[in-house]
Amino acid sequence: MRVPPPAARPSLMRALILCAVLAALACTAPAFADSGTPWPVVGLLALLCLGCELVKLCPRPGSRSRVPEGIGSFFPVVLAAVFLLPPAAAALVALPGGFAQAVLQRPARVRRVWHAAQQATAAWVAGWTFALLGGPAALGASPFAGSFGAAFGGSGPPGAAGRLADFPYAMLPAAAAAAAFCLVLAALDAGILAAAEGRPARTAWRGLVTGSLAPHCVHGLAGLMMAVMWRSPYGLPAAILVLLPMYISCWVFAQYHRERAAHQATIRALVQAVDLKDRYTRGHSERVGQASAMIARELGMAEDRLEVVRIAGILHDVGKLGVPTRLLRKDGPLTPEERRVIELHPEYGHEMVRGIGFLGEARSAILHHHERVDGTGYPHGLAGEQIPVLARVVAVADAFDAMTSTRSYSRARPVPVALAELERCAGAHFDPAMVHALVGAIGRDGWHPVVTADDDVQVIPAGAGAASSSAVGRAPAAVAAAAAAPVVAAPAAAVPDPGGPGLSGLPAQGARLGVRTVDPRAGQDPDGGGGA
Repeated sequence: MRVPPPAARPSLMRALILCAVLAALACTAPAFADSGTPWPVVGLLALLCLGCELVKLCPRPGSRSRVPEGIGSFFPVVLAAVFLLPPAAAALVALPGGFAQAVLQRPARVRRVWHAAQQATAAWVAGWTFALLGGPAALGASPFAGSFGAAFGGSGPPGAAGRLADFPYAMLPAAAAAAAFCLVLAALDAGILAAAEGRPARTAWRGLVTGSLAPHCVHGLAGLMMAVMWRSPYGLPAAILVLLPMYISCWVFAQYHRERAAHQATIRALVQAVDLKDRYTRGHSERVGQASAMIARELGMAEDRLEVVRIAGILHDVGKLGVPTRLLRKDGPLTPEERRVIELHPEYGHEMVRGIGFLGEARSAILHHHERVDGTGYPHGLAGEQIPVLARVVAVADAFDAMTSTRSYSRARPVPVALAELERCAGAHFDPAMVHALVGAIGRDGWHPVVTADDDVQVIPAGAGAASSSAVGRAPAAVAAAAAAPVVAAPAAAVPDPGGPGLSGLPAQGARLGVRTVDPRAGQDPDGGGGA
């Protein structure tokens, strides 16, 4: 069953789109009133923008597949227009490419209008940034007549006689314009994400800026070279040739993304294989990845590292593929020998993924996610700061989902009860900072598992989890007993659990638990014998 993300705010989304459209109209309107607007050049650059975007829809020669994503980006042409044209005219140039930009989700028309509006607005801001920093003068002269050309000194069509571009100073206003273009796009996208997904605008803004600033600066450099060549004696043909190396670099970048997508498809196949093998924890991997990302975001980790944390959570149990299925599905208690076999699954998982280079820190999280802060975990008995940060994140996410997931043999514990149990065990079993991060994230954003195999899904709205742990900690004994109603006492294992009976829903950590959640029919251990 798939649960929708936090409730979107459609009225705010509509208001943002309307404001963006009105801003785009205000930015482009002066071009129609200015007698100096060079319409032939505006039309030519607009056609270039449109062609650069539509080329992605054309099949490659000798193949039925389309050109990879990344080829055909029209941003260098838009930024060249920013450097060559008045701001209002540059905003007009951005419109066709924005309308033609591919969209994967509905409503397609609204999304295209949004793209066109935000890019026209960004081009207008970038144009004024370039002008105010003396960019037209640094390129040799203001290239066009009219009110804008008069305001910034000079006139004449591209390629008119004039002094050469002033390098390296010309790169300063160009870089500032490219940065302004990027910041406006990021600000508008952050606003729409905050409205559509309930994400904090600050977090969305930071992730968008850090991921797109460098590429936009590269696009700005290509656009500057295009503008310089256009104004040179070689004119338009030389300017268009500047796009060729840019497209080659885009092709290389697209190949990188295709390779990364292949890695992620491999990851997905591994997770599906684990889910098929261990039917009691189906959907568990995806939810652990989601909870791990929430913790990492609350800790302020960078967006690229946050993705690694999420993948580590998804793959944390991949080593179960090396564990005999009869042990994972065994009804009844495990023998010490069987327990030792299952406790090898972190090492199996580490060996399976060690050749996937882009995983980076995720490999150590897969290996050490069953370590305990007090040093009694496995496989290496690490303690405290010896345990990698990502492994401490995944350990908390893993335990949280093990307690809050409905299995075939037990009902899920309420999220507040699970958070209270995590806090009780912080400092001995878990890193307190990771526990507090999860409690804070769920208290603010709620818990909305997007991938699950459970019929009885726990969805906690934003704000509902804030009082989770403290309220449960003060709850009467009757409430706690009711929350634990599905838990059936089992005989204590040969080795008592250091964490006490309160950890009955958590993954096994080196020793079987003194009180276990069992199937009333068969006395099965909650983790299929192996822990979550």
